[in-house]
Amino acid sequence: MVKTDTIKGKFNEAEDFARKIWLAGLGAYGKSVEQAQGRYEKLSEEASKMFDDLVEKGETLEDDARSKFKATTNDVESRVSEVRKKLGLDVEQSDQRIEELSAKIDALTEAVAKLAANK
Repeated sequence: MVKTDTIKGKFNEAEDFARKIWLAGLGAYGKSVEQAQGRYEKLSEEASKMFDDLVEKGETLEDDARSKFKATTNDVESRVSEVRKKLGLDVEQSDQRIEELSAKIDALTEAVAKLAANK
């Protein structure tokens, strides 16, 4: 019986050892899942923060670009206005000049009519 008990004991030891190997494998899997979840959560938080930072930077750049564009547009409009004035293409000056010339033509027409009536 001693041999049978010894064999049963060795078998039980082997069975316990195999179970411990199985449980160690499960524990390693569980630990890796926990670590992966922790890393995923950390990466997710970092990615969210990075995204928010990028949006903020984009808004700043957009505001800068708009103000520079507006300043450039105002500068171009000012230069175009100056050139139009120098060339006599300013709408207000043209309208005023047309009115002056029309008044002179009316005065000349009246003078010619008087001269023609006196002859």
